[in-house]
Amino acid sequence: MSEKKYYVALATTPGIGPRTFAALVERFGSPRQVFGASKEELLETPRVTEEIVTLLRACDFDAIEDELYALSEEGITVLTRDDAAYPANLALIPDAPPVLFLRGALCTDDARAIAIVGTRQPSERGKMIAAQLARGFAERGYTVVSGLARGIDTAAHIGALDGGGRTLAVLGSGIRVIHPRENSALADAIASGRGAILSEFHPNTPPQGRNLMTRDRIISGLARGVIVVEAARDSGSLDTAKRAQRQKRLVFAVCGGGEGIEELLHSGARALDTDALDWDALIGALDAWRADVSSDDDRQIRLW
Repeated sequence: MSEKKYYVALATTPGIGPRTFAALVERFGSPRQVFGASKEELLETPRVTEEIVTLLRACDFDAIEDELYALSEEGITVLTRDDAAYPANLALIPDAPPVLFLRGALCTDDARAIAIVGTRQPSERGKMIAAQLARGFAERGYTVVSGLARGIDTAAHIGALDGGGRTLAVLGSGIRVIHPRENSALADAIASGRGAILSEFHPNTPPQGRNLMTRDRIISGLARGVIVVEAARDSGSLDTAKRAQRQKRLVFAVCGGGEGIEELLHSGARALDTDALDWDALIGALDAWRADVSSDDDRQIRLW
């Protein structure tokens, strides 16, 4: 645990995001060595300010080690980018979180994953489609990723569990702060052998708008593709889809799902007609996904 505390200390220092974390580790060799660097050396790293240096100097490593022990007692695992269990798909993105806090367990089969997202205020049709899609993927051995939010996310997690499959829930809060609270029982069901709850934030972080947006890249990064079921023009689900496109993931938009869906289709997402869905073609395209396939190449593949 001695090395892990340096990872956690660096990753949770305000002002240090994944890219700055990576730049510091590249420059100094390891998180531990970052804390041994001089002020002058630290300030030579892009985006490192005097304030960040002061925060680094104030880190209480004994308190962090005590916290890691407490997390372990609560059944919460701390994964770093150097751990073998770190999600393979997520490790491919340039701003992958250096540390993940985890309840439940990941497995190698989770690399075969699809994200299903959408509005927090869906129609009955939208909830039904999300649940049916998730159940269908679960029955075909795919892990379903979503954000544990109300609406489409909740329907997707429940559908995956109903299909006897696995599901991963990515939080926009700390691992100890389930949001919304009404999904606490669902989070427990997921973490109890049917998947995992994940967060990159300090375990006690409350939900905040900017954190909900930040976690979108993790939802898409864990998956081979993203399906948006219903979305308005200002929906956070569009942010997830746009991040997925930048990560060269496959992006699908369910036909008839609102103005946000039309926007996605105009930006190159694949139309998904759930009334005439070819599961073999859909699964075949996802199974053939490679991180080095460009978005232009992706659109060449015809599914239906």
